[in-house]
Amino acid sequence: MKKALLSSILFSFISLLTFAQTQQPAVTATVKGIIIDSAKNEPLGYATVALVDAATNAPVKSTFTKDDGSFSISGLALKPYKLALVNVGFGTKNINIGTPKEVTDLGKLFMATVSNQLGEVTVTQVKPLMKREVDRIAYDVQADPESKVLTVLDLMRKVPLLSVDASDNIKLQGGTNYKILINGKESALIAKNPADIFKSMPASNIIKIEVITTPPAKYDAEGLAGIINIITKKDIGQGYNGSINGRYNTIWGPGINLNLTAKKGKFGIGGYAGYNKRNNVSTNFNNLTDNFNTSYLTQEGKNTSSGNNTYASTELSYEGDSLNLVTGTVEYYRGNNNSDRSLYSNLVSNNSNSYRSLNTADNGYIGFSTALNYQLGFKKNKEQLLTASYKFNSSKNDQFNDVLFFDKVNFNDGVNYQQFNNSGTNEHTLQLDYVQPAKKLNIEAGAKAIFRNNYSDLRNELFNTASNGYVVDPNQTYSFDYQQNVYSAYNSYQLKLTNWVAKAGLRFEHTTVNANSGVVSQQYSNLIPSLSVQRTFKSSSVNVGYTDRIQRPGIWQLNPFVDRSNNSFITVGNPNLQPVVSHTVELTYSNFKKGSINFGVNYRFANNTVENITRFDEQTAVSVSTYENVGKNKRLGADFNVNYPITSKMSFNLNSQLMHVWLSGYVGGTLFNAKGYQGHVFSGTSYKFDSGYRLGLNVDYDSRYVMLQGRDNVYLGYSASASKEILNKKATISIYANTPFQKFRKVDNTVRTPTSYQFTLFNQYARSINISFNYKFGKLDGELKKNQRGINNDDVGSSGRN
Repeated sequence: MKKALLSSILFSFISLLTFAQTQQPAVTATVKGIIIDSAKNEPLGYATVALVDAATNAPVKSTFTKDDGSFSISGLALKPYKLALVNVGFGTKNINIGTPKEVTDLGKLFMATVSNQLGEVTVTQVKPLMKREVDRIAYDVQADPESKVLTVLDLMRKVPLLSVDASDNIKLQGGTNYKILINGKESALIAKNPADIFKSMPASNIIKIEVITTPPAKYDAEGLAGIINIITKKDIGQGYNGSINGRYNTIWGPGINLNLTAKKGKFGIGGYAGYNKRNNVSTNFNNLTDNFNTSYLTQEGKNTSSGNNTYASTELSYEGDSLNLVTGTVEYYRGNNNSDRSLYSNLVSNNSNSYRSLNTADNGYIGFSTALNYQLGFKKNKEQLLTASYKFNSSKNDQFNDVLFFDKVNFNDGVNYQQFNNSGTNEHTLQLDYVQPAKKLNIEAGAKAIFRNNYSDLRNELFNTASNGYVVDPNQTYSFDYQQNVYSAYNSYQLKLTNWVAKAGLRFEHTTVNANSGVVSQQYSNLIPSLSVQRTFKSSSVNVGYTDRIQRPGIWQLNPFVDRSNNSFITVGNPNLQPVVSHTVELTYSNFKKGSINFGVNYRFANNTVENITRFDEQTAVSVSTYENVGKNKRLGADFNVNYPITSKMSFNLNSQLMHVWLSGYVGGTLFNAKGYQGHVFSGTSYKFDSGYRLGLNVDYDSRYVMLQGRDNVYLGYSASASKEILNKKATISIYANTPFQKFRKVDNTVRTPTSYQFTLFNQYARSINISFNYKFGKLDGELKKNQRGINNDDVGSSGRN
């Protein structure tokens, strides 16, 4: 039945492509020319040439010049066009060419730092795929042809310095201690598990992704590896436009996403919303714990799960006049995961036992945030700004486990039980920012206060045979309240010269912590420096950066909830965790002469790092995993990223990293030393046909990563995509096949101590087919102003695996 359904879908897809291809105009035109470097009077190879519809400013076709500087764009409808010439190190040249003839030869077109050739117009659609700034690297998602095909999570594999492993954990330079921001701000959409929302969101929602490895002083100091900033905003003007995306994935199920922007007078609104329903899927798993010569535990079982995600983000704007601007945002996310896990457990020891169990689990998450910003400009200098902001952020996570035992043999602990955990965070934030520009110097200063309350209400109920019902277990029932306030102030300076850019800043943060009415009480202050220097050349740059970063433990690590969904593999948080400070230095070389090449080396070290550690009971083989400040971590890494146009129609990209890690720490009085290499490689190529078809092939490898007591999983994936633009480029139909020749991949983890060995293995669906349809509608004129400063609470640890 599934094969028949898939065949029908593929047949329909091919039929649509064939039908669309036949709708070609009978008479077409060709535009050609030669691009010349005006300073050297030599042909300029690999410059970007883009053709834009003169009436709508919509991109029509683009190509690269050959080594001899020549280009040719054919198959054009007979209507007016604009031509844009773009190359790093040269001023963008924009030309009105009117309606081309059957063959229009523009001759030699000269490019220089400043050009006044021909009749110039404003064209803003053409951008390089990657851009290196003084403290970050930016990946232009809209310039990537596969953005209409991939999800946000799949596209992240292509972004320099980022990788995604077999468990869908996003990594920045190999680490998971970072912060993800949406439009420079903390978002309720991704507060719990970013991978869930990014798997259900099309990449077409995103404008660009910034990877900030040396965050300036205006950002909170949290995030040992740095910041991932996802830009979704779009300039909008009078009128409206939008797009709708519908898709079906054989594993992740159906989904729909709507983007809409509109403006009337001084009021504007923009945002997106989506829904994804995950299919019911079943996978097998195995667990093994060997406490040498003492006990031997084996478990096997099956996990069946399903769920859904709903998300929405809206921004409103009111422009009173040229100096007064009020903006507001509202974000909402709701996710639910239901699962049934059957398990057979067998323990061989002095007290051997066996049993079967069934755990019915329900995990729900709700995130909500709203913000208000007022921006005041000044008549003497429009770039001089004062911004006052307020933000409220709330997240709630409800967990429920219903565990039943069967076929018990010598298993005295097998009492049926239910677990309830209602946890979350409520926070209020006030912030003031001031920007004072000078001729070559830009000064920023600000202050901020965060009032954050983390809470968790835990309840465990045991089945009582006498009453034939569940009764509360007082030993595992309590409330946890964790109040954390952060007060900060910053000052930063950016100096911009002809070939040099330098940015330096200092941030002061004072943190107070009070948990359960004084049971845990902390106060600490941190002074965080940051320095970035960039030297630019004609088509390349060299960057040097240094910064300190803080990792404050989040509610996911602090929560003392004892998760006993598997009686032999228990997880629990640690409310006594301390913050961690890391130190990072990096050196990067970037070249954008032909495509883009980035090569960088970095060194990072920290003491007292928070590590995920596991302790074993040798007799019962029960393992307890928690977090502790026990690690000393050093990392020396190299990054190499390439995006290269092989021809005008074919492009190649490579995203790779190699790192050596030294990690040590004491667990239960035993010193653990772990070291080794880790890294990842992503490689892809795409080809664009004149008829609007596009094909892509990708390969992705993520190695095992060094952990204090073991190694995690390895990932190898490959994918292919195909798309076709139809309806005058307003719509795109696409198909994406991920690892099509492998139904499952095995994901395993190991934990080792001097007296024990633990191995976990579960099957994960590898093969998936995604079919999507994207349609754009509406028209806008003008531009909507947006405030340049706002609240971004990036000061607490992420929920990443490590």
